[in-house]
Amino acid sequence: MRVVLQRVSRAGVKVDGKVVGEIGRGHVLLVGFGHDDGNEQIDWMAEKVLGLRVFADGEGKMNLGLEEAEGDLLVVSQFTLYGDASKGRRPSFVAAAAPAEAEALYDRFVEVLRGRTERRVATGVFGAMMDVELVNDGPVTLVFER
Repeated sequence: MRVVLQRVSRAGVKVDGKVVGEIGRGHVLLVGFGHDDGNEQIDWMAEKVLGLRVFADGEGKMNLGLEEAEGDLLVVSQFTLYGDASKGRRPSFVAAAAPAEAEALYDRFVEVLRGRTERRVATGVFGAMMDVELVNDGPVTLVFER
C-alpha cells in the first residue's frame, strides 16, 4: 500500500465537472494498492495518517495532529502510484492490485478512517477520471509504504 500525503489548506475533486469531495484544512491522501495488500497494511496506514503530527503549534513547530488542528481528509484512489517506468517509455502497472481488489481495499481504508476519526473523510470516485485540485500548505508532502 502506498500513500502520498499532502498537507493542504483546501482541496477538492471533481468528476465530469461536478464536485464529489472537498475539504478545507487537512490532508489529501493519494492511495494505491499492490497485490499483497490487506487489512494489516490498511490498519497500519490509517493509524499512521491519523496520528501524524505535521500541523504547526503556537510556536510554529510541526507538533499537532489532524484532530488537534481540526483538519479533514480527502482520499483519492491512484493506481499509478504502482507505475514502473524503469524500462521503456510507457509505465507498467503490473504491480498494482486488480481493479476489483483495489476497490475493495480502498473502500475498506475509507471505512477504517471514518471509524477512527470524527473528522470529515471525503473521497473521490474509485476508477473515475478525476480532476484533483489542492493548495499544498507548506508545502508538506510525505510518502508512506507498508
